[in-house]
Amino acid sequence: MIYDEIKNIERYRGISKNLDTAIDFLEKTDLNSLPLGKTEILGDKVFANVMEAQAKAENELSFEIHKKYMDIQVDIEGTEEILIGLNGFKENEPFSPEKDFGSCTAEKSARMVMGSGRFIVCMAQEPHLPSAAAGDDRRLKKCVIKVAVEE
Repeated sequence: MIYDEIKNIERYRGISKNLDTAIDFLEKTDLNSLPLGKTEILGDKVFANVMEAQAKAENELSFEIHKKYMDIQVDIEGTEEILIGLNGFKENEPFSPEKDFGSCTAEKSARMVMGSGRFIVCMAQEPHLPSAAAGDDRRLKKCVIKVAVEE
C-alpha cells in the first residue's frame, strides 16, 4: 500500500512500467473532466474507471482482493475511508480469476482517510475495503485506475 498526497505521486516512479504510465496520466489529467465509466490509458494494462457511489457503513462492506491489478484510488468529490487488511482473513466470496475479484473479512486493518488531494495504491493481493463512510455526507465521485501487475 502507498498512501500519500497526489502532489507527491512522482516519488513512486520506478516500481513498474505500468505504474509509471498511470502516474503520467494522473499528472497530466484533470480527473474532473473524465466521463463516468472506463477510460483506456494503455489498453487492458492501465485504465481508469470513474464512478459515482454512496459510501456505506463499514459493516456493510467486505475487503476485496485482486491478483492481476493494483488499484490507484482517488476521490474526485467527497471523502471516504479505505481500510487495508492486515491479518486474520476469512474468505467471503471465492476469488474469480475471470473477474479478478474475491472478498474477505479481516480481523485487523489500517484505516486511511481519503478526500481531496490524496491517493492510495492498493497492491495486488492486498485486501482493501473502499467506500467506507467518513462522515454524514456519503456521496462520492471517484477514479480507480487499474494497473496490471507485470510479470
